[in-house]
Amino acid sequence: MLSHATKNVGTGWGFGLHEAMDQIGAILGPLIVAFILFLRHDYKLSFAWLLIPALLAIITLIIAKIQFPRPKELEPVSKKVVTKGFPKQFYLYTIAIGLVAAGFVDFSLIAFHLKKTAIMPDDLIPVMYAVMMGIDAVAALLFGWLFDRIGGRSLIIAVFISSFFAPLIFLTNVSGAIIGMLLWGVGMGAQESIMRASIAVMIHPDRRGSAYGLFNASFGIFWFLGSALMGWMYDISLITIAVISFVLQLSSIPLLIKIRKEIR
Repeated sequence: MLSHATKNVGTGWGFGLHEAMDQIGAILGPLIVAFILFLRHDYKLSFAWLLIPALLAIITLIIAKIQFPRPKELEPVSKKVVTKGFPKQFYLYTIAIGLVAAGFVDFSLIAFHLKKTAIMPDDLIPVMYAVMMGIDAVAALLFGWLFDRIGGRSLIIAVFISSFFAPLIFLTNVSGAIIGMLLWGVGMGAQESIMRASIAVMIHPDRRGSAYGLFNASFGIFWFLGSALMGWMYDISLITIAVISFVLQLSSIPLLIKIRKEIR
């Protein structure tokens, strides 16, 4: 639905704005819970307050359903209808992003590393996570804006920048770890915005639902395999984790360069 609706504002910007709003909510929700806990020391009441944004989300969805019952009609169809299969570029793109996913260390392992090595105080770890979510939101908007202007090059830039996060987090001191986490936020913002926006410009509307399903399933499988590997490697070698993460992400760039003209 988002891929159809964003055609009027720019695909990259639309997906970037969606991700930014997602992360704003992800930051505000825990802050609301923390604020109520601070005032009343009541977990039930704190979580009950989250019913308000949940209901607002449902109401907004109902309004959107009434006003735009057929989202596909928001997008003018100008391409030839493709009813079978996907273009070769789509499969190459799925593999490329799969490599990024496999090399993208989940925050749970990062948090465990920060705790185990005492690189930073325990109470600073969740604060850094909130900062990373803020970086995620800003990066989603920035790279979404760039996507609408330079196409696939914006994705290549984002992957290259974020690929350095693992060596910085796992192999340096507190300053390097902080920089690495900021780069992690950049990568997450790109994943949730322009990586999805690229599908919208490659695939015809009639096949887009299936394409997103296949893409997200592949992304999840690659992320799971990469996370399992790096979790297992953590007790063996931190250097190996950093190298695996860095190499896997960078190995996606040749494929992205190959299909860059298709992502525009």
